[in-house]
Amino acid sequence: MSIKKVPTGYEVRFRVNGRGSREHRKVFPTKTECERFQRYTIAQFETQADVKPWLEKPKDMRRLSELVELWDDTHGHFLKDSTRRKSKLLMIAHELGDPAGSSLTRLDYTRWRTQRSKSGLTPKTLNNDLGYLSSMFNVLIKAEEIHYPNPLADIDNIKVPERELSYLTNEQIIELLEEAKRSENKHVYLITKISLSTGARWGEAEGLTRQRVRDNKVHFTDTKSGRNRSVPITSELYDEIQEHAKKAKGNQIFTGSITSFRRALKRTSIDLPKGQAAHVLRHTFASHFMMNGGNILTLQKVLGHSDIKMTMRYSHLSPDFLEEATRLNPLSHLTP
Repeated sequence: MSIKKVPTGYEVRFRVNGRGSREHRKVFPTKTECERFQRYTIAQFETQADVKPWLEKPKDMRRLSELVELWDDTHGHFLKDSTRRKSKLLMIAHELGDPAGSSLTRLDYTRWRTQRSKSGLTPKTLNNDLGYLSSMFNVLIKAEEIHYPNPLADIDNIKVPERELSYLTNEQIIELLEEAKRSENKHVYLITKISLSTGARWGEAEGLTRQRVRDNKVHFTDTKSGRNRSVPITSELYDEIQEHAKKAKGNQIFTGSITSFRRALKRTSIDLPKGQAAHVLRHTFASHFMMNGGNILTLQKVLGHSDIKMTMRYSHLSPDFLEEATRLNPLSHLTP
């Protein structure tokens, strides 16, 4: 290093790494500033010298299918629908061309989603696919299995029109029960009655065991929301279930009967929107509950909804709601 006086101040000249390295040359007003500049420059060089690019972690090139397996090992197998979810994720990975997760872009995904939409898939299915794959990335990031951002984080769901929630009239309920009673499957009639009486999903009613029917209540466990719930039933229905249970060979009261129910429903005059076969029983319970003056918070507990927004879909059927709609509309206050 050399510092010498020049007409404009002091000039400092030095190389930080010996002969052959870059020479630094700068003029300052004072000699002290020259020394500070030299110390600072040398410190910066030594800091950067500690960084060894060849030791940096290489880009993560694991493919989506590999990430699915990793997700399944660390998280997926704990889910109730683990087999179905893993199969769905592997299908998505395959259709996307199984790229490296770190190379997947929003544009890649949205273009693929558009093609799926054009092939006839519903917005709900497409939103589910996005949710499954985005959740997988989030889980792996949280577990520190991957160290790059979720590539799907900023993709919005497709807006889904609110579905019509059909429910059965009293006449349709009678018709359906009569047809269910004539079914070749001895379980269909009673499962239908349980669903109509409790708002249970078909699978929940179908899965009842002897222990879950007691004290004039049915107890649903391992439900979709993950919450257990108990719903009172009439003594007549309770006795009917107990009598039916005596004929069961094991602990399970019923066997799989959804196909027989669909056949019975098809024999009726009831016309329902697509995808609302057995689920119409749950909608029917909720709709009649509100029309008969039920409380929306009670309905939420009976149905087992974790979010009150789901239950609010039935609030418009409340007699108070309907009465206010006719009493408070602008035409009702016009004077002749």
